[in-house]
Amino acid sequence: MSTDNTVYIVDDDAAVRDALGLLLSLNGYRTAFFANAEAFLQGWSPALRGCVLLDIRMPGMDGLTLQKILRDRGCRLPVLVITGHGDVDSAREAFRAQAVDFLEKPLQEAQLVRAIEEALKRQASDVRASPAQADYARRHASLTPREGEVMTLVVAGRHNREIARDLGISVRTVEVHKARMMEKLQAASVADLVRQHLQYGSG
Repeated sequence: MSTDNTVYIVDDDAAVRDALGLLLSLNGYRTAFFANAEAFLQGWSPALRGCVLLDIRMPGMDGLTLQKILRDRGCRLPVLVITGHGDVDSAREAFRAQAVDFLEKPLQEAQLVRAIEEALKRQASDVRASPAQADYARRHASLTPREGEVMTLVVAGRHNREIARDLGISVRTVEVHKARMMEKLQAASVADLVRQHLQYGSG
């Protein structure tokens, strides 16, 4: 599933998945199907290339939540959001999370193909989708939720005592989480941690 022109279709409607798969295969694209956001999240890895065709409204985790989680994990797969219930707020939220396009159902073939081509061009030109970025994403994914919270506050310039107060834990506990987080991210210093975050993690 690492082919550069793979389109990962995440939609709970089997008929939509089948129709999109047929349409895209006729246009020369490889496709991979996921019936819900959770399934795609389980299958995702930093090595994947292509783009994601993501439905907003699905049982369980919705598409916008998946988009944000992927972004937080360092995913650089371009995302095309599709919906049968388009509204300005959803579109704004999708674009804030760097969606390439926001398409309303029923999808028009020419419009869809143009959007996919734009997404794949972004993937090809995205220097952040590099081995170094993938390596950072793997290391970042190994952080515990608490280590991730500590990392966010350290990058924001907070000192250990401030972090302890904000998280309701002791300074010593902050120091332990911080040390483990720095080790997992292979950051030699706080400055190095900030550099990594800005270069690979904040997008």
